[in-house]
Amino acid sequence: MASRPVAQRDLEAILTLTAPLWEQLRGRQLFLTGGTGFFGCWLLESFLYANRALSLGASVAALTRSPERFREKAPHLANDPAVHLLPGDIRSFTFPDGDFEYLIHAATDTGAQAAEQPAILLSSILDGTRRVLDFAAAHGTRRVLLVSSGAVYGAQPAEIARLPETYLGGPDWLKPQAAYGEGKRAAESMTVLYAHQAGMECVIARCFAFVGPHLPLDRHFAIGNFIRDAMRGSPIRIGGDGTPMRSYLYASDLAAWLWTLLFRAPSGEAYNVGSDEAVSIADLARAVVEALGVSSEVQLGREVIPGMPRAQYVPDTAKAREQLGLCVSVDLRDAIRYTAEWHRGA
Repeated sequence: MASRPVAQRDLEAILTLTAPLWEQLRGRQLFLTGGTGFFGCWLLESFLYANRALSLGASVAALTRSPERFREKAPHLANDPAVHLLPGDIRSFTFPDGDFEYLIHAATDTGAQAAEQPAILLSSILDGTRRVLDFAAAHGTRRVLLVSSGAVYGAQPAEIARLPETYLGGPDWLKPQAAYGEGKRAAESMTVLYAHQAGMECVIARCFAFVGPHLPLDRHFAIGNFIRDAMRGSPIRIGGDGTPMRSYLYASDLAAWLWTLLFRAPSGEAYNVGSDEAVSIADLARAVVEALGVSSEVQLGREVIPGMPRAQYVPDTAKAREQLGLCVSVDLRDAIRYTAEWHRGA
């Protein structure tokens, strides 16, 4: 089933937050990896909207494993004349002709199947990043935005309520489940080294958790599963005790933040991307019920064990706020409601 465009409201909001920045793309080509995923769809939606609204005459080459599948999934994006779908694997794609002054590397498989093959996941991140950077160095790229992850910090200590970019912890690399975080750490280092060697500018976005249209409701994303169950009127079942803390940024804010980082952030810097408003998983489920006006029961998988430290995954976003003026413009309940409306086709 083909996905529909995101709401005009969201596209207008992104353009309002980023309008002065787009002139840098006038008449130019952008290269995007990961263009068919959640991040990529939002980047394409907002790029195409700005391209039309501002008559930029810009184009984007989007790398995808299967252009045919993407045309079926999102024909309103894939068939736009400003979008050129480039078939290929991130690790071995054929370089297209031309110069691409701006490049966003957003491709990484974060699905459950990838997590079951950590060695392949790690090599895909590293080999894919190397291939993309080789391409950038050979095709006139001036600025690279690497979409990284808060996973680079490893487990968040209980005494730190929000992780700042200055935190130098990391994943336990002896555990297979650390492959994603370790891969992203190495990709960050590789990007900085390539940029230094090739005379490019680079910026790193350490992304946390998000919600919005294009987020699958049947994958391993808790908030997506909660919205799905609430829309069905089913109980919302939480596997654990509901105490882990998370935060969620709406996708229109995510897109505005990423474009701002690409165009404005100082080279060589990393920025957390996400909301700093923490919510427990149990309270998140209750927020979904309240936002959607349903009566779904929230069921916990086990009781809370007194004295047990709670897991956390919440960024400190002071750097992005203070240096780049970035902010959260859509609150959590509206974000939940907008996501459900899109999936319902409202």
